[in-house]
Amino acid sequence: MAPSSMPGSIADAARSALEIGTGTARAAIALTRSGVVRPIRPERLYGMGKALVRYGHSATAAFCVGAARHPYRLAVVDDDGVETYAELDARTDRIAAALLASGAAPGGTVGILCRNHRAPIEVMVAAGKAGADVVLLNTGLSAEQMRGVADQQKLHTIVTDADFLDIVPDGPQVVRTDGDGPGTLNALAESGGPAELPFKPERSKMIVLTSGTTGTPKGAKRPHPSSLAPAASILSAIPLKAGEPVLIAAPLFHTWGNAALLLASLHGSTVVLQRKFEPRAFLDVVERRRATTIFAVPVMLQRVLEHVGESGGWAGPHRPRIVAVSGSALPAAQALSFMDRFGDCLYNLYGSTEVSWVSIAGPADLRDAPGTAGRAPAGTTLIILGEDDQPVGPGVEGRVFVGNDLPFDGYTGGESELEVRDGLLGTGDVGHLDDEGRLHLTGRADDMIVSGGENVHPGPVEDLIANAEGVREVAVLGVDDEQFGQRLAAYVVRAEGSTLDEDAVRELVRADLAKFAIPRDVHFLDELPRNQTGKVLRKELPGQ
Repeated sequence: MAPSSMPGSIADAARSALEIGTGTARAAIALTRSGVVRPIRPERLYGMGKALVRYGHSATAAFCVGAARHPYRLAVVDDDGVETYAELDARTDRIAAALLASGAAPGGTVGILCRNHRAPIEVMVAAGKAGADVVLLNTGLSAEQMRGVADQQKLHTIVTDADFLDIVPDGPQVVRTDGDGPGTLNALAESGGPAELPFKPERSKMIVLTSGTTGTPKGAKRPHPSSLAPAASILSAIPLKAGEPVLIAAPLFHTWGNAALLLASLHGSTVVLQRKFEPRAFLDVVERRRATTIFAVPVMLQRVLEHVGESGGWAGPHRPRIVAVSGSALPAAQALSFMDRFGDCLYNLYGSTEVSWVSIAGPADLRDAPGTAGRAPAGTTLIILGEDDQPVGPGVEGRVFVGNDLPFDGYTGGESELEVRDGLLGTGDVGHLDDEGRLHLTGRADDMIVSGGENVHPGPVEDLIANAEGVREVAVLGVDDEQFGQRLAAYVVRAEGSTLDEDAVRELVRADLAKFAIPRDVHFLDELPRNQTGKVLRKELPGQ
C-alpha cells in the first residue's frame, strides 16, 4: 500500500520515515561530495581519531584533526599574518595549560570580546582543551550590559581587544589580545607551556548572547554536535569543498560566524579574517586569498553594492563559488542586484541563535522567488501552524516551526520563551510555504499590530517600499495611536540623488496594499541604526 493511501496517522509516519531515510542519504552524499569523507593516509588516522575521542565533534576537535591531517596547511590568515594548523595546535596547548593554571578551567567560564582575527579562534580551541566554557561577547555591548553579562555568566576571564577595554568590568581576569607584555595573550601562552593537558577534559559549552538591544542579553547555550549530521544538513544545500579558503566576514561572536568557523574547520579550510569590514578591503582580500566561500551578513552585501556601483563586480578574475549570508533579512531587490553583478553564487540561510537553521535559499530559489527564505535542508522538519496549532497548506499563513539536529540547550538563566509543539521549536516568525516548499516570511508574530480593528503585518509594507526606486533601505513597525490603537511608521533611507517624499512613499503602499497598511508616519534618516549583524535597532528609531 502506498503511503498516500494509508490511514492518516500511519501514512504520516510512513512519510516521515521516507523523508528521514532520504535526508540521511542526502546528508551522506553531501559529506562525501564536499570532501569531508575521503581516503586518509593510515599514519594520520591515529592523531585524528585521538582528537575526536578527546574533544568530540567540536571546533577544538576539528582544528586538532587538521593538525594531524594537514599540519602545514594554513589554518588562519588575518591582518597580522598567517598561522598553520600545527602552529595553532601547539599554541592552543600552551594557552589551555595557562587557563588551567589560572583557575579558568576546568569548569570556569572565559568571555571573548574580539573582532575577527586569530585570537578568538585560539581561545575557543584552548578552552575546549582545558574544559572551560566560552561566552562569545558582542562587541556592541555597553559597559552596563557587559557588567550584567559578566555577573550573569560568572566570567572568570575576559580575553579582549584593546578597543574594548573601556567596557570591560572589574572582577574577571583580563587578557589583552595585543602586545607581548604582562596581561596579554602572548604572555599567557608563554606561561603555559609545555604542560600535561587532561586527556578528556570537561565538555566545554559554547554560549552565544541573544541580540537584545536593551537590558542584559540572555545567554543561549549552543550544544556541540553529537555527529556530523548538522554539518551534512547545511552541506546538502550549500556546496562547500574541503581545503578551499573561506573568508568569514560575519562576526565570530554571532551564531552565523561561529557556524561558519565550525564548517570551515571541519573542511580543513584556511580561515581568512579581517578585523573590520570595509568594501574595498573585502573585495581585495577575496581576490588576494582566492577565497571560494564567503560568510557574511546582508548589510555587508549592501555596502559592497554601493561601493562597486551599477557596473562593478569582483576586484579581479577570481570568482567565489559561494557567498552565504544570514543574521538578518535579505531583501529581494538586494539579492537580485548582487547576483546580477557578482554571479549566481548567493545563498541565504534563515535561522536564529535558538533554532539554528530553518531553511536555505540557493541562487535558483532567489531567482525564481525573490525574497524567499528557501527550503528546509536535509534532516530538517519545517511546518506552518495555524491558530488551531494544526499544519496548514501551501499559501496559508501561520507560525513557523522547525526541528533539526542542533537546537539550542536553553538559556543560561533557565528562561523558556520559545513555543514548542510536538518537539518542534517556534521561531516567532509568521509566513507561508509556496507550492514548491519554499518558505516566505511575513514578519515577526509579535510585530503584528491592530490598527482600527484590522490586523496589519509590517513585513509586506517594508518589502514593498524596499523594492521601490530611490530607496536604499527601510524599516516599518507599529507605533501607538490614540485613535486607532496602533499605526504603521516607515523609516526610510533614500538612495543618493533620490527626491522621494512622504506622499510618494504612501502612494507606493496605497497602490498595492489595503488602506489600513499605509504608514501614516514617514521618517527620512541618513542611515538605519543597526547592530553588527545588520539587525535594525528599533528602540533607537525616532518615536520609539
